[in-house]
Amino acid sequence: MFRTLTHGPRTAHQDLHSEEGALRGEHRGRARNPVIKVADLAWLEFQKPDLGRAEVFARDFGFAIAARTDEALWLRGTFAGSPCMVIRRGRASRFIGPVFRAAERADLDRLARVTGSAVRDSDAPTGGQCVDLLDPSGFPVRVAYSAETLAGLPGQQALTLNFGTDHRRVNATQRPPREPSRIQRLGHVVLETRVFARALNWYLDTLGMIVSDFLFLDGQRERGPTMAFVRCDRGSEPADHHTLAMHLGPGTGYVHSAYQVTDLDTIAAGGEYLAERGYRRSWGIGRHVQGSQIFDYWRDPDHFMLEHFADGDLFSCDVEPGWAPMSASGLAQWGPPATRDFLGTAPSPALLRDILAALRGDTEIDPARLTGLLKAMNS
Repeated sequence: MFRTLTHGPRTAHQDLHSEEGALRGEHRGRARNPVIKVADLAWLEFQKPDLGRAEVFARDFGFAIAARTDEALWLRGTFAGSPCMVIRRGRASRFIGPVFRAAERADLDRLARVTGSAVRDSDAPTGGQCVDLLDPSGFPVRVAYSAETLAGLPGQQALTLNFGTDHRRVNATQRPPREPSRIQRLGHVVLETRVFARALNWYLDTLGMIVSDFLFLDGQRERGPTMAFVRCDRGSEPADHHTLAMHLGPGTGYVHSAYQVTDLDTIAAGGEYLAERGYRRSWGIGRHVQGSQIFDYWRDPDHFMLEHFADGDLFSCDVEPGWAPMSASGLAQWGPPATRDFLGTAPSPALLRDILAALRGDTEIDPARLTGLLKAMNS
């Protein structure tokens, strides 16, 4: 069951990012007493059989290599901190799960004690310890802490721009280099789940995350939201609009992950670089509504979707959730229409199998929900 609000209609500050706030009795978007409050998303874990091919794409997409062994490839951005991703050698290509960063070492002990898990050593290049969990969707979720961090690397410089009569660049031209968009850091991951309400409440209750925006299906708002953009609760320190996003769907799995780069020119020039090397754009370039990021989505050789983004929103803990109807056209302020590839609505035997399994199983998918989701993705 969704937790309910005890206060009245939305407050004025909610209009800062959404036309609507919560109605009386709707999900409040945060837990009252979470086990811990994670500080950020640390890295993502994948498995692939060909680490050499994975490294070629990683370099073309803009990652740097943090460490490489015969069994694992660790990728990083230019910012100091933790790696962005680890790709482990395995028989099949698959997403393993997300790893979140604990705010302090003591959080691992508390998390292990409450969940009945154990604290163990991490194999990350920065060392440290971690706790392994399982969310209600079946995703392995790890929370890690390390006192060590990777040192920063040289990054791409933002271009100096002229605006109207504000002339900051004189006697100089603009020539953004045609090169990879150097990743600065990992921003967020998006997951699809058949048990949206249970999974959402687990992340709020266990990891102390808070909701920035809810999306609901047209004509079904009383049944609760079907997508949430969730951020870390750092108190008065602003955090990314979403570190995790989840939506209800017939499948269970990875949707995409997003990596911050310098600016729009970096995104565009890096996209040209990727296109010249035969990679496939999934959707972009555009600017999102929820989160406001300038985005560009690409497929890697194993069909995983990755996003370059810049200029995203940052919220402190006092910004409450916005509410908006779920629709494909509502995903962007400007840019090309969302593609079937991005939306995951292209007909396929795998999609049909997911739909049948979701309708037959212990899920939150029923015919009305499924019809509403299909309508939203075509509106």
